[in-house]
Amino acid sequence: MNQSPPQHQTSLLLLEGGTSDNLTLSSESEASAQSRRYGVRDAAFQAAAQGGGENYFSAFALLLHASPFHIGILSALPQLVGVVAQLSSVKLLQRLRNPGRLIVTFGRAQAFCWLPLLTLPLLIPEHGPWILIGCAMLYFACGHASIPIWNSLLVEMVGLSGRGAYFARRARITALMSFVALGIAGTILTLGQQWDISWIGFLVIFLVAAVARIGATNCQIRVSKLTPVHHIEAPHGFRHFLLQTATRDFRHFLLFSGLMHFAVLISGPFFVIYLLRDLQWSYLQYAGWMASSISAQFLTLTPWGQFGDRYGNKTLVAITGLSVPLLPMGYLFSEQYLFLLILNFFGGVIWAGLSLGLQNYVFDSLRPEERTRGVASANAMNAIGWGTGALIGSWLATITPAQLLFGSWVVTPASNLPFVFCLSGALRLLIALSLLGTFREPRPLAPSLTQHLLWELPLVKPLIALLPWKNPRVAP
Repeated sequence: MNQSPPQHQTSLLLLEGGTSDNLTLSSESEASAQSRRYGVRDAAFQAAAQGGGENYFSAFALLLHASPFHIGILSALPQLVGVVAQLSSVKLLQRLRNPGRLIVTFGRAQAFCWLPLLTLPLLIPEHGPWILIGCAMLYFACGHASIPIWNSLLVEMVGLSGRGAYFARRARITALMSFVALGIAGTILTLGQQWDISWIGFLVIFLVAAVARIGATNCQIRVSKLTPVHHIEAPHGFRHFLLQTATRDFRHFLLFSGLMHFAVLISGPFFVIYLLRDLQWSYLQYAGWMASSISAQFLTLTPWGQFGDRYGNKTLVAITGLSVPLLPMGYLFSEQYLFLLILNFFGGVIWAGLSLGLQNYVFDSLRPEERTRGVASANAMNAIGWGTGALIGSWLATITPAQLLFGSWVVTPASNLPFVFCLSGALRLLIALSLLGTFREPRPLAPSLTQHLLWELPLVKPLIALLPWKNPRVAP
């Protein structure tokens, strides 16, 4: 925490031509730099907890003989509980006015949740899936409760012009650490599977995830001490914010984001069932599939951040939002491991841009005093879409036929889930075409050469640069 310098140090600075104002600016600059560093370290710890822990919740549920209905509930209910936790935490912050205390309380509580989440389902295996769902609800409630506060602190310490680059850097660190954690966890689980002691593998990776969550909490505490909080909360409630304060563009954006999450989660929870149960992949193959997406995010997040800073996050959301419907449809064309690995790699490229664009659009649209409530509202809308989509998806997984006839053609995949994936893709496309034109870029941008915009996309620009016939005037 920053302290005022002793009086004799200030005098020496004045004698050497400095001023107390310069000292204050230097101190604030150093504190801001330290905050940004701790923000990046937090991303690394959070990624280790997510990549080596949360990403294997569904695999752990399958070990407990969970059905597709259980998997859908496991994806839906924790997110819906997280909505209540986020909105409640904003109210609590307004009363306590102490972000640091809330961050440490919720962060340590979430780390502690790993213990019952791991042990109780194994101790009472006949009710294992439902116990896991209950523990996951508590786990995500603690995690979601700190999200609005933490995001508000992060945005407070980053300037508007460099916001895209900084959050791309954080996301890139997240992708790298997730990649490493996924690989290590997948190897541990595969060894446990081969030795018929899978539960020990889950014990190891979940305990490591708990330690990583504690590390993330410690970084967040440092940031809360170093970052001055100005106008942390607006005087009115959520209803006033949404109906009176929020712009029309922001309300339409929330509708788009929530519905897109709804469409995505119709298929999202069931990839693990399709890959592990229907295609009989090993845990290591599953980890490689997830790692392909994460490696793509690592490679493209920085270019996506620069693209959003230059052309606007609305443009970023539009390009990726129109691309993401195509991803789940590919699972109907092949069951080959290499094909699905490549498909998920390109999925990682698109999702890196869409996630970054959705996040930064929210930050760009809100004034500092609105930020905590605005972030909570956006996260709540996404979580409602997430939970509702997972529930609808679990219902569709039970009623969708396993075979489809096209005249004389008969399409018979490994299960009915690829048809659910296609329905999800069609709904994503409908939402994108209907709502992307209803909101605008929230911040002023310098005039840019929009005709060259496509040449600036991640992976496209480096490939164009390698072409021997490339004209230097093709792209700015």
